[in-house]
Amino acid sequence: MNRYRNTFLAAILIGILAIGCRKEFAEPPCETPVSGTPYVFPTMPFFPEMDIPENNPLTQEKVELGRHLFWEKALSGNNTMSCGTCHLPTNNFSDPAQFSTGINGEIGNRQAMALVNLGWANDFFWDGRALTLEDQVIQPVTNPIEMAQEWPEALEELAAIDIYPPMFEAAFGSPEITQTRAAKAMASFLRTMVSYQSKFDLSRIGMAQLSESEQRGLDLFQREGGDPLYGADCFHCHGFGAMQFSDYLPRNNGLDSIFTDLGYGGISGDPLLMGKFKTPSLRNVELSAPYMHDGRFNTLEEVIEHYNSGGLPSPTIDPFMKYTDGGLTLTDMDKEDLVNFLKTLTDTAYVNNPAYQDPFN
Repeated sequence: MNRYRNTFLAAILIGILAIGCRKEFAEPPCETPVSGTPYVFPTMPFFPEMDIPENNPLTQEKVELGRHLFWEKALSGNNTMSCGTCHLPTNNFSDPAQFSTGINGEIGNRQAMALVNLGWANDFFWDGRALTLEDQVIQPVTNPIEMAQEWPEALEELAAIDIYPPMFEAAFGSPEITQTRAAKAMASFLRTMVSYQSKFDLSRIGMAQLSESEQRGLDLFQREGGDPLYGADCFHCHGFGAMQFSDYLPRNNGLDSIFTDLGYGGISGDPLLMGKFKTPSLRNVELSAPYMHDGRFNTLEEVIEHYNSGGLPSPTIDPFMKYTDGGLTLTDMDKEDLVNFLKTLTDTAYVNNPAYQDPFN
């Protein structure tokens, strides 16, 4: 009798553990984190603590494995493309092309998002379809117009490359190469890609000083638009209280009155989310052209003129796009000052950091 009771209790316990694992990560099995060398972030004044998943603690071994996988072309179907192919360091880890071209010559329909400070984001992709970085990193591999390779084949290729079994063992305690482990390693690497040394950041700690034009741009950035303040009204969506220059929320910023891309609404089916896209960070925005989810603007001046015009009205336009009738009425000097301020968010130390570069070069 006791034997059957113990078996029953064990089955219940296994079921509870399995449910707990599925909450954290979509792909079974759920692994107990192994020990490693803890990854320590640099000192970043004013930054909030990053929320690290309990089942994927940051270790140096995992981060280094993730860096290799980020730049590994064997993850693509014909071994010609890595994640880094469409996320170039010189372009704030985004693509200078309006749309990226996959291994089969097919072209996407959205601009490749910049990879910067992702550890503070709420969800991922322009339409928020991935809720975790661990989920986000696996999708481009199987996407037929991107890297176009199924994960079982990708894992076989990784297992045949000499460096990976020992790297997986160092990161996870055994040489087994799985999709879950690869995703955890790449997500760990992306969380360490932190920009915090721009001129703006340095000015906050007294190590740099904004010019008069840059300071005026900052003042405009933080000021409400319209009479009597006549600011640029940027801070509602791109505030820097948490130092990210984004609230990462889905918003319709008045690009279109009729939507050809439904954004969050296309994923959720929610009519209130139609035409809404993730608010990107403005960090290194000078380097991130072209702009918007479809890369329609080539310059910061074009972006500012879009907001100055007020944008196009539609049923889901964001409440903070308050000036579709008449615009913000910014002067030419205002626009120039805003551009100069946005350029103070450029962090050359970030895009040139050796820890983020291709280890195979």
